[in-house]
Amino acid sequence: MGSEKRIRLVKEYFVSTIGVLITALGVVIFLIPNNIAAGGASGLAIVLNRFIHLSVGVWMYVINIVLFLIAFILVGFDFSFKTIYCTFMFNFFIDFFDRIIPIYKYNGDMIIAVFFGDILTAIGMALTFSQNASTGGTDILAKIMNKFFGFPMGLGILVLDFSIGMSAGFAYDINTGMYSILAIIVNGTTIDFVLKGLELSINVWIVSEKYEEIKEFVLNGLNRGVTIFDATGGYTQKPRKVLFVTLKRRELHELVAKIREIDKEAFFVVNEAPMVFGNGFKEIV
Repeated sequence: MGSEKRIRLVKEYFVSTIGVLITALGVVIFLIPNNIAAGGASGLAIVLNRFIHLSVGVWMYVINIVLFLIAFILVGFDFSFKTIYCTFMFNFFIDFFDRIIPIYKYNGDMIIAVFFGDILTAIGMALTFSQNASTGGTDILAKIMNKFFGFPMGLGILVLDFSIGMSAGFAYDINTGMYSILAIIVNGTTIDFVLKGLELSINVWIVSEKYEEIKEFVLNGLNRGVTIFDATGGYTQKPRKVLFVTLKRRELHELVAKIREIDKEAFFVVNEAPMVFGNGFKEIV
C-alpha cells in the first residue's frame, strides 16, 4: 500500500470515528434519557429496554451481532470492514458513555431533546457517510429486504425506522412515539443538508482571452484539473477556448478573485455539483 493511500485510509477512519463519537453523544445525552427511538439499532434498543431492562448499549451489541450473523447467512459478506468498524465503535461509545462512565443526560423538554439530539446525530452520521461507511442497524435489514423482496434500500430503511418510531408509542406512550417519528424525519432531512454541505462541489465554465493564465492558476495554484473545449462565439463567429473546472465550494472565491485579477472581461458560469467522483474528490468504491 502506497503512503498516499495509507494517509487517505487513516484520514477516513479518523473522520469516521469522530462521526460515530458525535452520533453516540447525541443519542446518549438527548435521545436515550427521553426514550426517543429515532430509528436504527439504537432506537430498537431503546424500545426493547422498556420490556427487558438491559442497558441500551448492551441491547445494541445483541441486535448488531444478530443482524450481522443473519446478513452473512442470507446476503453473504457484503459489508466493508469500515462499516463493521463504525457499527461496533458506535455501539462501544454509546455503552461507554451511557453505562460504563455515564455522562450528563438531558431530561427535559422533548422538542429540545429532539432538536439537539438530531443536530448531533445528523452531523456525526453525515461525517461517517461521507467516508463511505455506515453504522449498520436498519441498513442491514434493508439490505436483506432488498435481496429477498426487491424493496429499494432507501424505502426499506424509511419503513423500518418509522416502524421503530411507532413501536416507541406502544412501548412508552403516544407522545413518545410521535416525538420519535418527528426525530426520524428531522434527522433524515438534517443528514441530507449536512452531507450536501460536506460534499457539494462547483463546476465553473470560463470564457476568456487570457485562458492560458487562468489555466495555469487552476493547475498550479489550486492543484485542480482543467479541461479545455474549442468553441465558437455565437455573435462574433470567432473561435474561443472554454475552460471547464470542478472545485470544492470553499475554493471558488480564490478562483473568482484570480479571474478578476487576470481578466476583468472574462465570462464564467458557476453550477452546483452535488456529487463528484474521481481524483481529488469522492473515491469510486
